[in-house]
Amino acid sequence: MTSILYSFRRCPYAMRARLAIAAAQTPVHLREVVLRDKPQAFLSASPTATVPCLVTETGPIDESLDIMKWALAQNDPEGWLDMPPEGHDWITRADGPFKDALDRTKYATRYSDVDPQEQRAKAAAFLQDLDAQLGDWIFDRPTLADYAILPFVRQFAFIDRAWFDAQDWRALRGWLDRFLTAPRFESVMSKYPQWQPGDTPVSFP
Repeated sequence: MTSILYSFRRCPYAMRARLAIAAAQTPVHLREVVLRDKPQAFLSASPTATVPCLVTETGPIDESLDIMKWALAQNDPEGWLDMPPEGHDWITRADGPFKDALDRTKYATRYSDVDPQEQRAKAAAFLQDLDAQLGDWIFDRPTLADYAILPFVRQFAFIDRAWFDAQDWRALRGWLDRFLTAPRFESVMSKYPQWQPGDTPVSFP
């Protein structure tokens, strides 16, 4: 059975799942979901009804980081999983406090009693720490931590790219810009039509 990936192109969680699957060169059937029109097959497969969701022969994997690890467990030619333990700490900070602050900056109207400027400052504190850690990569070569975090830094940067570029984050901006211009990013951002039952399977990568 070829595993099925329910995805949404612009979702950073789905983005990082596709990045790992592409790096692993582990083919899946990609089904592009329109979030306002979720198909019943997806709702039946995903325990949380959120993308990404990978349906494997042993059951669904509903967390993007778990999908990344699943793909790399099949094949990890670039050694993304071979990273220092601190890499997991960076991912935890990005997925927790940074993502919370990102959401409250980008979608401030969804949260009552939230000051978006204060939330942006919280996100910026994490990015300042990350900038201090970065050379070309978080460690001495690309690992899971880089590709788990980059889609969220991209999302934050484009809330106000002029403001982001004005910050004293030279290493961070270079890291992000190399990612945005890399062939791998372009390949995982290809546009697919909304999946419908009965469609011919779309192989990814």
